[in-house]
Amino acid sequence: MSAPSNRRRRGGGGHAEHDSSERWLLTYADMITLLLALFIVLWSISSVNVSKFAALKQSLTEAFSGKVLQGSSGILSGGTAPLEPEGTQVQNINASSSSSSATFPNPNSISDSIRSEINSALAQSEIDNLKRVQAEIRAKAQELGLSGTIHTSIQERGLVIRLLTDKVLFASGQAVVEPRSIPLLTAIGKILAHDGMTNPVRVEGNTDNVPISTAQFPSNWELSAARASAVLEDLVHGGVPQLRLSVTGYGKENPVASNLTVRGRALNRRVDIVVLRKSSTQVGASK
Repeated sequence: MSAPSNRRRRGGGGHAEHDSSERWLLTYADMITLLLALFIVLWSISSVNVSKFAALKQSLTEAFSGKVLQGSSGILSGGTAPLEPEGTQVQNINASSSSSSATFPNPNSISDSIRSEINSALAQSEIDNLKRVQAEIRAKAQELGLSGTIHTSIQERGLVIRLLTDKVLFASGQAVVEPRSIPLLTAIGKILAHDGMTNPVRVEGNTDNVPISTAQFPSNWELSAARASAVLEDLVHGGVPQLRLSVTGYGKENPVASNLTVRGRALNRRVDIVVLRKSSTQVGASK
């Protein structure tokens, strides 16, 4: 009875040994499968479609930079998807047109516009100041009874205060201010020395064409310059700073009327006190 049981035990044991000896086949098959998968992956990596890769690279560059390259056929330029030949068409994007549609003001034009407005405002303010001075001088001349010997006008170069010399400022052939005119010149000096008035002042002497030849004044040039200097001194006494003053003599070379008549020569014998404008912008001036 014991022998059969031993045979059965040996037989069962032999079958178990046979099963365990074939398990390496499963491991080998799994390894072969993994190697096959690895080779397939390596082959797929090594087999790259160069044209599609270049299209993908260009599309990614355009997408991240926001710029459509010249000759592009990618999505941003209206072409197909780089990896799909039948990709969906999108609306063409024109970088230059999209940027030009958003108009921004030029900083230079803004600064020029602001500068122009400032200059215009300063010029108008200066004109208003000159008109105020003009009114004050007219009132003072009327008060002193010298309205007929003075004429004021606002011109492009500034306020021109024209003083006739005959029997008012100077005696014939002389450059000494007559006492009757000193109060008017002093008053003009005080007005021009006002705190709100900083314009340069030029005193211009003029004569007619009748020649003069004396030991003191060899020609009309010297006479006109001497008369302008005499008026300038009275303006200084009125309070006008010397740094704002200048003097010039034109002789007979700057007439305002014809020297062929007595009336014209009388108008040419004059001294002009010119309050020069400082602003460069020209604003319509009234006379």
